Amino acid sequence: MKKLVLFSMAAVLSFTMGAQMQTPQPSPSSMMEQMVGLTKVEVAYSRPSMRGRTIFGDLVPYGKMWRTGANKNTTVSFSDDVTIDGQSLKAGTYAVFTKPGESTWDVYFYSDTENWGTPQNWDESKVAAKTTVQVYPIEMPIETFTISIDDLSDNGANLGMMWEKAYVGVNFQVPTDEKATKSIETAMAGPSAGDYYSAASYYFDSGKDIAKAKTWIEKAVEMNPKAYWVIRKQSLIYAKMGDTKSAIAAAKKSLAAAEDAGNMDYVKMNKDSLKEWGAL
Repeated sequence: MKKLVLFSMAAVLSFTMGAQMQTPQPSPSSMMEQMVGLTKVEVAYSRPSMRGRTIFGDLVPYGKMWRTGANKNTTVSFSDDVTIDGQSLKAGTYAVFTKPGESTWDVYFYSDTENWGTPQNWDESKVAAKTTVQVYPIEMPIETFTISIDDLSDNGANLGMMWEKAYVGVNFQVPTDEKATKSIETAMAGPSAGDYYSAASYYFDSGKDIAKAKTWIEKAVEMNPKAYWVIRKQSLIYAKMGDTKSAIAAAKKSLAAAEDAGNMDYVKMNKDSLKEWGAL
């Protein structure tokens, strides 16, 4: 009987130790993704709530650096270079630190994103951009700290932060016109050598219209005459069409270009094909 009781206690203890307790987080994490023009913007942060507390000037003191949220530092990512207050901010991920004041906030974009709270040793060289923004009062209190992307346009938006009865917004500009113009010019100029090569390769590998593959690969070779991998594909397309003479000529060109580039894999592949086609 004693052994049975001990066994039962051990089983209960084992179950208790193995179970994972789940409780809601006081400052739950949040992820946000927004396209601004042609630029992807992502924000990751934790969201504390007021819970009857006075926030700015008390829980978050004026004039002191704040992590801008809770837990691990808040981060914002830009897929392209952007402009903040006349400063160029390279594409990448930044920690967002702020120094709240009664009428203005200082906002810092910090290159070190691996901090739990504010950095122990602040490094000015890691401040990629800094700006000062105005505080706008809100009539209705915002219970939970919220980051938003507001006032969207093709060329920019505001990175908004609101809590209690305060809102601040950091304006950033994105390179939409530059990217759109480049895209239009590229498209209007017609397919690139890589486009023709990819299309020809797909048709060749999939057993589709080999005549179209031939037309496209010839355009690719014409646009990039030293690309041995493109000429190699041309030789294989000619061989598949039964034009061994042209296949051999293309393989020899690819072989010479591959030897000049020092790519021994393509040297071997071309030699193997030339041997197969009776040219070696």
